[in-house]
Amino acid sequence: MSRATLAVDDLVAAARSGSHRAVARLITLVENDSPQLRPAMKALAPYAGHARLIGLTGSPGVGKSTTTSALVAAFRAQDLRVGVLAVDPSSPFSGGALLGDRIRLSDHALDPGVYVRSMATRGHLGGLAWAAPQALRVLDAAGCDVILIETVGVGQSEVEIAGMADTTVVLLAPGMGDGVQAAKAGILEVGDVFVVNKADRDGADATVRELRQMLTLGAAPAAGAWRAPVEKLVAASGSGLDEVLAALDKHWSWLASSGELAARRTRRASDEILALALGELRSRMGTLDDHALLASLASSVVAGSADPYSAADELVASVS
Repeated sequence: MSRATLAVDDLVAAARSGSHRAVARLITLVENDSPQLRPAMKALAPYAGHARLIGLTGSPGVGKSTTTSALVAAFRAQDLRVGVLAVDPSSPFSGGALLGDRIRLSDHALDPGVYVRSMATRGHLGGLAWAAPQALRVLDAAGCDVILIETVGVGQSEVEIAGMADTTVVLLAPGMGDGVQAAKAGILEVGDVFVVNKADRDGADATVRELRQMLTLGAAPAAGAWRAPVEKLVAASGSGLDEVLAALDKHWSWLASSGELAARRTRRASDEILALALGELRSRMGTLDDHALLASLASSVVAGSADPYSAADELVASVS
């Protein structure tokens, strides 16, 4: 057994025993696409698949971080180990990220039962970071009972969180223009639980009413299908938090009893495998820019002696 493999096994063992430093190092392997990543994922695989994944998404300013902090406190009160993956947008100029969620979650910094990891998008669209799936696997295998995934402030079509979480919470707030505007299109369809935060503000009841009306539009849901509830919350004070937790627990029970939990996790694993396979193909294809075969095929297409599809098939065959 190589020294690198031994080091990975030590990291996994330390992470399983509760070492925050070991968890941090494993996630750093993910972010850096380290050569040790493959043996690390292999070592972690037997321990993953037990955590409850809850995604929180919504427009900027709706209180995602405050809600995340309130949920962390509530789950810790149940003596559950909690992981938080907080994604922040990267600057298009410097490539850096503020990672400000660490500041808002500072109340839990000294709690050994809470692990908070901030992660930059690094240009990845959809509200998440490209390394999020493997980072979640690390937190899951490290023994977290619940993992909260806080996305960047997203718009109407950035719904990648729905494919990453078991339960997707969509947050809205009154007083931000048309309250339901933020929940149109894809966002409206992916939410399992809708929460109108800052419900002590004027217009909260109207936002709840409009959102419930929108959720009743379209075809009637099939028998036994999940009906997304709309809850009111004041995350800063905790008012309404019990109702939100009850909605989350009810959805978790429905996932297990309906078989949807296994179906969602299978789809998630399929997407992860496909993404990794495509990434490997792209890395191989990247070496073909100056390849003589590519130039030859391009000339054939221009001359009309070959079509682009046949040329692409031949190019792919050359690197497979």
